[in-house]
Amino acid sequence: MMELVKFFQTGGPFMYPILLVLALGLAIAIERFLYITKTQSRTSTVWSQLIPMLKAHDYARATQLTESIKTPLATMLNYGFVRKNANAERSAIESAMEEGMMEVMPVLEQRTHYLATFANIATLLGLLGTIIGLIQAFTAVAGADPAEKADLLSASISVAMNTTAFGLVAAIPLILIHSYLVTKTASLIDNIEMAAVKCLNLIAND
Repeated sequence: MMELVKFFQTGGPFMYPILLVLALGLAIAIERFLYITKTQSRTSTVWSQLIPMLKAHDYARATQLTESIKTPLATMLNYGFVRKNANAERSAIESAMEEGMMEVMPVLEQRTHYLATFANIATLLGLLGTIIGLIQAFTAVAGADPAEKADLLSASISVAMNTTAFGLVAAIPLILIHSYLVTKTASLIDNIEMAAVKCLNLIAND
């Protein structure tokens, strides 16, 4: 632990913005993971409740259910149920569901893209910190005693490289988490779209 503290303290002032970027990225990652996981669970629950109603052609109850539950699936299907209750054609119902999908997709995908941005920022901050550190190191060495130049330059470069290392330490997990959340979100969107198609086919058979 003391080595980590020393590593951070000797990295220079750019270690703090990198730490801030990492903290923000992890906060967003945790929030998105919890939201997507909860939404997946609620999507399965809503769909299991809707299937008996759709098979029984009880669209009034289905409409009430989707109006009372605030989930992406319920929101999207409610657009279609409203059109179905108005005796609209299949194409009109499908268009309504597509409109609902366009409304919920930004909610599912919001903030996830920041993780990739934060990963790039952490890497660039690390490189910038190293470059500035090297500039300061060579400036200090220029006025040092010739016998001490080698040791002083070696120590200064070692400290400057800490910033790049920490930038990569922050960036790599954020990139991996971003990839995971994008995959998880895409899977959820596919499930919602599949439920919409199944719902539309059940409605069309009525």
